[in-house]
Amino acid sequence: MRVWRWILLLAVVVTVAAFGWHWVAEDPGQVLIRIRGWRVQATLVTVVVLLLLFWGALTLAWRLLRWPFGAVTRRQRAVSRKRLHDGLLALAEGRHGEAERDLGRAARHAPQRAPALLAAARAAHARGDSKRAMEALDEATQSAPQAARVVRARILREDGRAEDALTLLAPEADAGRLPPGGWLELAEAALLRGDIDRARSALEPLRKSGALDAGAYAALQLRVLSAALQRAPSVDALHALWADLPRVQRRQPELIAVYATHVSRFGRPLPAMDEIESALRRQWSPALVAAYGQLQGQDVEGRLRRAEGWLDAHPGDATLLTALGRMCVRIQLWGKARQYLSQALALEPSAEAWEILGETYAGQGNPLLAQQCYRNALHMTRGEATEALPGTNAVRQVALTVDPELRNAHGVPQLPDDKTSV
Repeated sequence: MRVWRWILLLAVVVTVAAFGWHWVAEDPGQVLIRIRGWRVQATLVTVVVLLLLFWGALTLAWRLLRWPFGAVTRRQRAVSRKRLHDGLLALAEGRHGEAERDLGRAARHAPQRAPALLAAARAAHARGDSKRAMEALDEATQSAPQAARVVRARILREDGRAEDALTLLAPEADAGRLPPGGWLELAEAALLRGDIDRARSALEPLRKSGALDAGAYAALQLRVLSAALQRAPSVDALHALWADLPRVQRRQPELIAVYATHVSRFGRPLPAMDEIESALRRQWSPALVAAYGQLQGQDVEGRLRRAEGWLDAHPGDATLLTALGRMCVRIQLWGKARQYLSQALALEPSAEAWEILGETYAGQGNPLLAQQCYRNALHMTRGEATEALPGTNAVRQVALTVDPELRNAHGVPQLPDDKTSV
């Protein structure tokens, strides 16, 4: 397609030139120059061509005269680009000392000054020299104030000075002049300081900027909203905040779990139970099941009966078995709790299940087994191997060799994947 465009353009140029030449040939015009006895007479076309040639020769001569003087500048520019290139590579590879040196030299050339100083600040901070990082940012502020502010806020936040980062970004945020990176740092610093309103105010500018992809933005939004729910000062404020959320967000299992857990702590377990049970009817979620087992309130027997009814559809869910064990411990059904927790540990060992099993043995008056369960819970949090309880090896081996019945999210039995053996 581009070839045809060039051919068409060439045809137009040729046509215009032909008609132009025909128009000029009829009356080429006449130019007379007379000065100090000299007399020059020529056609207008000839004069125009001579003027163009003279202008081209003058331009060429000027460039030839400037070339020796610009050689030094061109070399400085090439060396500066090479140092910026090497400095950025060294920064990416973790050679922070070399990166800081190369980037500092690259900053001597004006066009590379701002990016080189910003990268040098990151290198100095990664090397542990916060003072030098701040000095580089002070210099970068003269060329790129917004970028320097964002990098400074990130360094302050990473150094545990979230309040200083928030103070730095707040004026520009109130004026609506922060770049996307500034809004992100504002949200992160506000979360660390517990300023949830400020963190929520940064979400909409971030969404409009498109600086984060859908997954990253959803994760940040989930963290901010979860923190907002957790820090609600009263049950009325919690209900108001929950009601103000869009319906899509009120259907997220993670947010439902946070809301239900927090509202039950205010002594209102019924709304929490309703939210979780409604959500589980729509879609099965281990996070909601775990939250269901942790709800506060007195109606533990009723919740236990409902959760035991879910076993028919999800017999091999370790999270459900752990939640059942937790509820049994609360109402001191030690034998049933031990049964559920042993099955959960056989299917998917977890520190939580070991800890609750320790509470079970402690409630039964067996401190030795309780202490061993607590040790196993600590080992799992550290990523270390656990020790089998006395007399439970055979039971655990049998449980591991029996595959649980597979069902989908609606409780319908499924066949396992077809595996052809030779």
